Amino acid sequence: MVHGLRIKDGKATYVSRYVKTSRLKQEEFFGGAKFMKIGDLKGLFGFLLANMQRLRTKLKVLDDSYGTGTANTALVFHHGKLLALQETDKPYVIKILEDGDLQTVGMLHYDKRLAHSFTAHPKVDPFTGEMFTFGCAQTSPYITYRVISKDGFMHDPVPITIPDPIMMHDFAITENYAIFMDLPMYFRPKEMVKDNKLIFMFDSTKKARFGILPRYAKNELLIKWFELPNCFIYHNANAWEEEDEVVLITCRLENPDFDMGSGTIKEKLENNSIELYEMRFNMKTGLASQKKLSASIVDFPRVNESYTGRKQRFVYGSIFDNYAKVTGIIKFDLHAGPESGKTKLEVGGNIQGIFDLGPGRFGSEAVFVLREAGITSEEDDGYLIFYVHDEVNGNSAVYVIDAKTMSANPVAVIELPHRVPYGFHALFVTEEQLREQAELVVISIVTVYRFALSFNFATDLQVSDLPQYRISRNNFGIPKLRKIVLVHARAPFKC
Repeated sequence: MVHGLRIKDGKATYVSRYVKTSRLKQEEFFGGAKFMKIGDLKGLFGFLLANMQRLRTKLKVLDDSYGTGTANTALVFHHGKLLALQETDKPYVIKILEDGDLQTVGMLHYDKRLAHSFTAHPKVDPFTGEMFTFGCAQTSPYITYRVISKDGFMHDPVPITIPDPIMMHDFAITENYAIFMDLPMYFRPKEMVKDNKLIFMFDSTKKARFGILPRYAKNELLIKWFELPNCFIYHNANAWEEEDEVVLITCRLENPDFDMGSGTIKEKLENNSIELYEMRFNMKTGLASQKKLSASIVDFPRVNESYTGRKQRFVYGSIFDNYAKVTGIIKFDLHAGPESGKTKLEVGGNIQGIFDLGPGRFGSEAVFVLREAGITSEEDDGYLIFYVHDEVNGNSAVYVIDAKTMSANPVAVIELPHRVPYGFHALFVTEEQLREQAELVVISIVTVYRFALSFNFATDLQVSDLPQYRISRNNFGIPKLRKIVLVHARAPFKC
């Protein structure tokens, strides 16, 4: 499901729509869930479920020829197309209509050049307009790297050799390199059954490996591998080059426990630490180093994306307390050093500001939006936009805060009519990008029509029915941000 908020001429329009994936269309036909989720792949029961789905596919009860993904993790805009992404499948194209509604167009396979999965976190170079991506697989090659030109042409695949199938959720680019992460989160079906574990298992005895490849390489011959202490990484903030070094800013996780997300959710991440780190890889000496930049728990790092692949100063992140609940938004200044001895996240040192959501309020990933496009203005001169849910009164809203000052007083609050469930990643689509939405050449595996507002309602909303919602604070002249859309991907849990 994708949630969209459009602000135009001082008014806001909100909509939520399911991405009409092949999986969803089939499950709508059957009237219930038929495909497995990653959390189902645990123990003997998970093994049996996997074989049941394989049998259903073999007997053509289910069709996996157009993928089985949910397109619910993240979004990216490239070559005039808004793409909904989930890393086990290909992208789905979403059309943003003039009134702010969202419409699934279909799956994108780049003229049949894309035959593998597509990460939920591709990188778009703001200077060249190219997009860089990869896919993971459980059979060799375990990683495949791709470059997509500014005009949407996908270049030939570059297989990356690693010893075992892994989970690699994210990667990074610099002006001249792509950074791959061979981290010891392994795909282990045999151990899943034997030890009654989830199919992805973390091996705390193995080093973390980072491969750096010239980003236009035609093969992997020039890749250089570096080792650092054992860890796992979900999300990177950014990367750049400094003389002989490649610098990676990332959120580093120790002792990941995927079982936290299955069955009864453990309320606290007490045994896990997720901290902001700086990692350096010397391309001449082959040496790597790392430096801790924060206490725990911080993830979902975002930057001013005009600096993607280039050196930047500020990083924004989400502060987590309870599992999957964001309690605040934090701003880091990489030009300042962290205060030593800190065991919790608080202002001081390299932490320039924290926006606390308050008791009983939890949020989503905050996306940075420039006040003026380009890099001629100050790097942090803009806004942070994110969804907030109040568990005390049941209300949901979109907050707009000042990214420079991190003031406790939002510059705008857009009150919403329904709860927006806690989700994954968000994207800001500019007015210019809306104009760029091109004629789309895709495999159409869905019938496009108006479908129900996706909060477990059965009725169909027409365009004229899309309500406009009150902006209760407006201190920054919202008309300057007209014709923009904030879109937010989330898992299709009931709310």
